[in-house]
Amino acid sequence: MQISYAGGFDESARRLVELEAAGLDIAWIAEAYGYDAPSYLGYLAALTDRVHLGAGILPLYTRTPTLLAMTAAGIDALSGGRCILGLGASGPQVIEGFHGVAYDKPLARTREIVDICRQVWRREGPLVHDGPLYQVPLPPEQGTGLGKALKIINHPVRPAIPIYVAALGEKNVALTAEVADGWLPLFFVPEKARAAFGPALDAGLAQRDPALGPLEIAAGGLVAIGPESEVGHLRDLARPTVALYVGGMGARGRNFYNALVRRYGWEDEAAEIQDLYLAGKKQEAEAAVPAELLELTNLVGPEGYVKERLAAYAEAGVTILNVMPVGRDPAAVLGQLKTWTT
Repeated sequence: MQISYAGGFDESARRLVELEAAGLDIAWIAEAYGYDAPSYLGYLAALTDRVHLGAGILPLYTRTPTLLAMTAAGIDALSGGRCILGLGASGPQVIEGFHGVAYDKPLARTREIVDICRQVWRREGPLVHDGPLYQVPLPPEQGTGLGKALKIINHPVRPAIPIYVAALGEKNVALTAEVADGWLPLFFVPEKARAAFGPALDAGLAQRDPALGPLEIAAGGLVAIGPESEVGHLRDLARPTVALYVGGMGARGRNFYNALVRRYGWEDEAAEIQDLYLAGKKQEAEAAVPAELLELTNLVGPEGYVKERLAAYAEAGVTILNVMPVGRDPAAVLGQLKTWTT
């Protein structure tokens, strides 16, 4: 589950403790351009015992590869081996607009960062990496010449911390399937996933090191269980998020979420949502989100229907169900899902 802290850290942490008791396996903490994720992950590590704590996600451009490795190792130590390092490219608006860093070569950066992190955690010797984007130590001609190859002082709790990558573009999905432990897709439609992602996944998996094990796929959406007349309207809670991402996350021709919805077959709808959102008509953009898209990306309806959706996700290769229970008793909903998926 993505853990929101909009209502304050203490209240959010209290809810997570309750959800952990109900059976939650992974809590994802976003960063975007709000508070940093690692601070809260460390706080949650002290309050929880079993739930895995994932950065969902840390943008590639905001930290050096070595610091990403150190941060994950630190959270892993604080939590007793429960950290998941979620990585993603974010987008030019955030990276260049908020961080003042050029948004370039996301694929090459992902590959090198994953390699450097794993080197740091293995601690087999001083870190040495000579890639097209990152050179560690820095070559003498690029700095003072005093750089020295070092290895992390601490002994990481685990020599391999799971790395999940948020990816939607075909090349990024292929890279994720090749090098990551897990994949974090957004707006995952099980019935359309093979057509949208199949060739990219196949290409990446063909290059995957068998030692990594199977690729975990984490996807899902809102969950509400009950008669359609009582819970059907709750799908509309996803409209603002879909409209924001499909319409406003990126410029025309550079919006990965919009491109995905087009690949799913909703070309006209994706264009309309973007036109409305960029024109400042956010409510109209929300209204333009196809009802079918909301239905297929969420698990809202009677028990039998939700079970059918669970089966569809499993058949599409999803191994980890990412959910957001909505309604009066999220812990009860989570407990019900656990009985159907274990």
